[in-house]
Amino acid sequence: MGKFDENSGRSVVELSGKSAGGGGGTLFSAAALGRKLIGVLMCGGVYRSCGRGKRGKGKWRGDVGPAPPLPTESKMEMRFERLWEVLESEMSDLELDEMCATEEETRRRTEALAELQGVVRRLHSYEGAGISERDALRKEAAMELRRLAKDDAAARETLAMLGAIPPLVEMLDSDEVGLQVASLYALLNLGIGNNANKSAIVAVGAVHKMVKIIGRGSVPWSVSEAVVANFLALSALDANKHLIGSSGAVPFLVETFRVVDPLHAQARLDAIRALFNLAIAPENVPCLVDAGLVPDLLAAIGDMSVSEKVLPVLSSVVSTVEGRTAVIRTPEAFHILVDVLNWSDSPRCQEEAAYVLMVMVHKSYSDRTGMIEAGIVSSLLELTLVGTALAQKRAAGILECLRAEGEEQISEGFPGAPAVAAPLTGTRAEGGPPETTVEEEPGMCEERRAVNQLVQQSMLDTTRRILRRANLPPDLSPSGNLCAPSVHSTVSKSLPF
Repeated sequence: MGKFDENSGRSVVELSGKSAGGGGGTLFSAAALGRKLIGVLMCGGVYRSCGRGKRGKGKWRGDVGPAPPLPTESKMEMRFERLWEVLESEMSDLELDEMCATEEETRRRTEALAELQGVVRRLHSYEGAGISERDALRKEAAMELRRLAKDDAAARETLAMLGAIPPLVEMLDSDEVGLQVASLYALLNLGIGNNANKSAIVAVGAVHKMVKIIGRGSVPWSVSEAVVANFLALSALDANKHLIGSSGAVPFLVETFRVVDPLHAQARLDAIRALFNLAIAPENVPCLVDAGLVPDLLAAIGDMSVSEKVLPVLSSVVSTVEGRTAVIRTPEAFHILVDVLNWSDSPRCQEEAAYVLMVMVHKSYSDRTGMIEAGIVSSLLELTLVGTALAQKRAAGILECLRAEGEEQISEGFPGAPAVAAPLTGTRAEGGPPETTVEEEPGMCEERRAVNQLVQQSMLDTTRRILRRANLPPDLSPSGNLCAPSVHSTVSKSLPF
């Protein structure tokens, strides 16, 4: 309620009331503020109940005094000042700050949208401009778009909605290398973390235009690296995997992976990662095999810069018949994979190699003998002791399959024979390493003899390796009696796992 200070001649506006919650304080609303402003303007700065009367007996009985005289110009200025004072009294500092911040945010967004619209407008063809001038302007616009979309997810979405993708894809038809590179990296940034943009890029024919570029013959490395990066980004979307795999991009990616050059190490890594994305789709594996990828993968194992990327690709490839056949046909494939099992400083590689061998031993029965000849048993036994939990689990699964294979071979050699121990005799030359010979039995088949010899040799190798890793002194090294069983020692006809 308003009061008039007669001493100072100024209006005093008291804003007393209760909030909706029942507590004291100023209740700010549009209606209340409007009434106060009208009171200030109409009553000469003194807020009174100017228009409220009491209804009784068919007429109004108000308590309003005589109307104030018309204000002069100086009084109007004072009233506007008092009006601002009323506004300030009603709005707290926080509310004023929020209003200013909202206005600033709105202004900033408007300017950002105008900037994005300008970039997209500059991507389109320029009427009346020459080819070189037009390409230069579009290249500049593509580079600006690449910068805007690099770290701003909202800008990527807005640019795509404004129609930036079609003109960028159209630029890929140009023969100017700089324009191609600028458009490729602009498309790459538009697809970062945005599956809708990746789908849109593929939908307007970007993949086929990229394949056309790399099929022209000699392609500059700047263009090749940009194309590989785009294939990597686009292949991350499951819906694009089959289209990219069948487009003719696989041979180009394989060729890029074969280039071992420190100057192009990033392109090689991008290529193997893109091949991994494509290998996840089983329908792409035949294309990968036909491109000669499997021998290249096995040959790259040992290069620690790419081994952790190569083995997961091989894990996906062996999930198909074509992939397993390609591994079998590659010379020394099992020896390479078994050697990885001994990489104690690379547990991830051990796990991936164990997975490849586990799939091979489960799916291809004819390859188990080759694995045993490559020394897989001793490596698996060691892995079950010192490997990671996942590697131990996979190694145990492989050993179980090999044990079942050994029992099957022995049962075929001795139909109806019980699973009893076969005596082995061990002899050692004076001062020489222990030698193990299998006692000949009537009717012993070659398969059984070979299995027994492999088992004994694996036991010896594993014992030596475990003791060597334990750093035992020489006097505790395996003796002849430990390494070679006596005449009375026995070994199961199945592999001792």
